[in-house]
Amino acid sequence: MSGPRVLVIIPAHDEEESLPRTLAELAAVAPGLDCLVVDDGSRDATARAARERGVDVLRHPFNLGVGGALQTGFRWAIEHDYDIGVQFDADGQHDPAYLEALLEPVRAGRCDVSIGSRYVHSSGYRAPLARRVGMVLFSGLVSVALGTPITDTTSGFRAYARPVMEVCQHDFPWDFPDAPLLIRLGRIGFRLAEVPVRMRERCAGRSFYTLGKSLYYPYKNLLASLMALLQRPARP
Repeated sequence: MSGPRVLVIIPAHDEEESLPRTLAELAAVAPGLDCLVVDDGSRDATARAARERGVDVLRHPFNLGVGGALQTGFRWAIEHDYDIGVQFDADGQHDPAYLEALLEPVRAGRCDVSIGSRYVHSSGYRAPLARRVGMVLFSGLVSVALGTPITDTTSGFRAYARPVMEVCQHDFPWDFPDAPLLIRLGRIGFRLAEVPVRMRERCAGRSFYTLGKSLYYPYKNLLASLMALLQRPARP
């Protein structure tokens, strides 16, 4: 009997330089996993870089944000009968050597969302001070809301079971799919767990968190997190 079908979903915006290396590493480390690149309104040759390596590509005509790209990936995964979707960065920060550890608790049915965390064990990762303060704030908020410790709410290295993707393909934050999303998923009954991982510096391109977005992020996330807490936790 074959195991669950897994799709690695790679949101990409202007990642022409970093994407070839990321895809080559995925092919070398996890050759049995299918990949989908969601080109989120790139102005460079991101889509071509993926197609040249035989990877399926979906393109947005304009930039929607990480959440919008993931939602497109979830819809593709559901339509093509995948059981697990893995969120994976295009910029080389995520190490595919941790993919099996990330997938294992979802495959085994112990959780519905597996989060690759830099803080379950010391990994040497040091974010800028302002981001560290935000991480502590939102990790505390999510942990209190769900009654279980979540140390890395901003991690973009996650595995989602099919029922989660079925919900998220219709209702998903487009710009910052972080603390508010985790609160909502936990409150409607999905089980969240963390897996220790190490993350690397991006190999090229620019971070999604520009100065403007970094200033806007805590206010938007705090408001959205409070809204998630106030909403009735009814599972669709």
